[in-house]
Amino acid sequence: MTDLNTTRAILSDLIAFDTTSILPNRHCIDYLAAKLEDAGARVEIFGDETGKKANLWATIGPEGDGGIVLSGHTDVVPVADQDWTSDPFELVERDGKLFGRGTCDMKAFIAAAVAMAPEFAKHATARPVHFAFTYDEETGCLGGQALVEVLRERGLRPSIGIVGEPTEMRIIEGHKGCYEYTTHFHGSEGHGSAPDLGVNAVEYAVRFISKLLELKDALKSKAPEDSRFDPPWTTINTGSLIGGVAHNVIPGKATVQWEMRPVQVSDADFVKGELATHVEHLNQQMKAVHPDAGVHTHTIAEVVGLEPMTENAARDLITELTGANGCEVVPFGTEAGLFQSIGMDVVVCGPGSIAQAHKPDEYISLDQLDQCITMLKRLCSRLSTPRP
Repeated sequence: MTDLNTTRAILSDLIAFDTTSILPNRHCIDYLAAKLEDAGARVEIFGDETGKKANLWATIGPEGDGGIVLSGHTDVVPVADQDWTSDPFELVERDGKLFGRGTCDMKAFIAAAVAMAPEFAKHATARPVHFAFTYDEETGCLGGQALVEVLRERGLRPSIGIVGEPTEMRIIEGHKGCYEYTTHFHGSEGHGSAPDLGVNAVEYAVRFISKLLELKDALKSKAPEDSRFDPPWTTINTGSLIGGVAHNVIPGKATVQWEMRPVQVSDADFVKGELATHVEHLNQQMKAVHPDAGVHTHTIAEVVGLEPMTENAARDLITELTGANGCEVVPFGTEAGLFQSIGMDVVVCGPGSIAQAHKPDEYISLDQLDQCITMLKRLCSRLSTPRP
């Protein structure tokens, strides 16, 4: 069986696992663990507090620092209310494309990495190759944050990380951070005919959103002069405002879901500082009417961005392996910055297009998959060469 056929067979199995973020991923992780153990890998599984979700960390080759990490997330986004022409959890081939939820984002890279594991086992004599497969990337990189903390606590120091998100095999050396929040407003209900006797949670939520819009505009002037991002500044997005029960009832509850994508950490600090002052004023006004009223924000995730570096061994390695001419930055987030935060050189490079991710009839082309396999084959020779 060719490497492409082996990869396609593994991908078919992975697509059959419904690992939508609200569901467990443990069955998928157990499958991957068995495949890697068969190839001779040393495998560890780290479950979350529920026991239903888990990260996988596996190693082929010698113990020690200086290894190369192949990273991918196992969760996928929902298919509800999407119009698919085939079963999203069955791999279907049409016109040189493989269709199914998670094909490009990002089970194809995982399948290729696992398919190549037996070859890595033959060549990894000088430096190890690690496999890092996580849960809940789509809902805040929760698994990635947990896994990186394990690596940090254990003092494990791989030198290079390759995050196989869909980039059409282009090398991505930088992306913005992704900070996600839910802000809750607790008011005091009452009859709509006497608005001053209640605390209108929706109105206070609107005042909060107005502050977000003010900060959104202010951030445009803070864009670094050398920013390569599009847009070049830190962005804020208000995703939803939920509140109220009827037109004649003072709403007692409201929720705002929002995010920011920082170009630099100082922007995030600026936003959080300004909001803290604003929320303090809102709290004072709300509590003046009802002592139990108030505002609090729940942090979903604060995932650091991938900072472009002057020296980046991962960029140099993947440039050699792919023959790519130049590197890029992107606005969407990945787990790459988490690995960079523990001292690794990291790039994002994987098969498929981000334009297909999260859409009905998500697909990856066989050509893209073959390019990824070729890159991983060329990686084998680097595993028998000590790190310079």
